[in-house]
Amino acid sequence: MNFYLLSDDKQSKLSLLDIVLRGTVIATIIAIPSIIAFIITWIILDNLIYAAILGAIIHFIAMGFSLKIAKKLLVKK
Repeated sequence: MNFYLLSDDKQSKLSLLDIVLRGTVIATIIAIPSIIAFIITWIILDNLIYAAILGAIIHFIAMGFSLKIAKKLLVKK
């Protein structure tokens, strides 16, 4: 099973394995910083609400960076 992603002027084929590996990298880039920020904030401040808010803020910042990385990573050369 192949998925087709459109590039600028032509179609490039990515295998299912390529999509899974690249998606895993992007998911790691998004998830790890927010989880670490949440845990550290919760341990230091001992307040679940502050930790959740900070984790969410870091999560959305990481999503912005991952969008730029995904545009470069998901194009087959």
